[in-house]
Amino acid sequence: MPRVLIVPREVARFADQFSDVLTKAGLEIAVLPPAEANLPNEDELVVALKGIDATVAGSEPYSPRVFAAHPQLKVVARVGVGYDAVDLAAATAAGAAVTIAPNTNQGSVAEHAFALMLGFTRHIPARHAAIAAGGWPRLMSLPMRGRTLGLAGLGRIGKAVALRALAFEMRVLAYDPFPDAAFCASHGIGLVSFDQLLTESDFLSLHLPFTPQTRHVINRDAIARMKPGAVLVNTSRGGLVCEADLIPALREGRIAGAALDVFEEEPTPADNPLRTLPNVVLTPHAAGVDVQSLHDMARSAAEAVASLRRGEWPTEKVVNPDVRPAFRW
Repeated sequence: MPRVLIVPREVARFADQFSDVLTKAGLEIAVLPPAEANLPNEDELVVALKGIDATVAGSEPYSPRVFAAHPQLKVVARVGVGYDAVDLAAATAAGAAVTIAPNTNQGSVAEHAFALMLGFTRHIPARHAAIAAGGWPRLMSLPMRGRTLGLAGLGRIGKAVALRALAFEMRVLAYDPFPDAAFCASHGIGLVSFDQLLTESDFLSLHLPFTPQTRHVINRDAIARMKPGAVLVNTSRGGLVCEADLIPALREGRIAGAALDVFEEEPTPADNPLRTLPNVVLTPHAAGVDVQSLHDMARSAAEAVASLRRGEWPTEKVVNPDVRPAFRW
């Protein structure tokens, strides 16, 4: 019987809530043995995939070495919408389909983006720390109503953020290489160039995919064009921002601050200055995962595996469609 490995341990803990999707497709379920780390490294993954035909995957590294070691691996189904940890070229060459779980976590990311913005504008981390230490700080909050939110990227997540921003009585601008003009027109969202987005946004929220073209899209030049007093928000991918350029801008007050859920290196090194700057709010790449979204993403990943096992092709989920002619399972 083909075997599917549920790799993220937090997902395996509630596998009983979606295991029927896999078993009805004739798949045997396997999980990793207990360990301190939630996800295996490359060496551990090579060992764990012995006899495994598909994975319900987290952010573990599916490198060329992993695919070369396991030609029987047919599906890598990400519990999420990003696939940075999967070498798509190697997967396609090996005949393995890689899938994501679209339309499952945009609400979680949008809520988290606003949690970060509110945490910054309302000084929540500083106020909490001061009160816990016995103080009673009366810091002046910054308003969000009437301010301009600039969205770099207007896909599912960008749209979810936009709708929430309108409820906060914010002016919303958006840049997207392939904009949904009808959505913008129906909600009064201004479509602008990337340069205009930089110069007019009080809050600049990043929702672009991480590609070679978008790597370090926020760099020294972009920061120099940002509105003085602006706040950078990133719940997308750390590589969109050049931290070496952002850190001095934060230190010098070129922009007011940053609210970041993602970083160029994760976990963030202990000596990363972002950890100690007073004008930042940080969270550990947690925006896309809440109780509901994690369950939805896991079930979606399981459904992708089951579909492929049944000979169906989940077009919306497969991110390496070139593999289809060679895909056999």
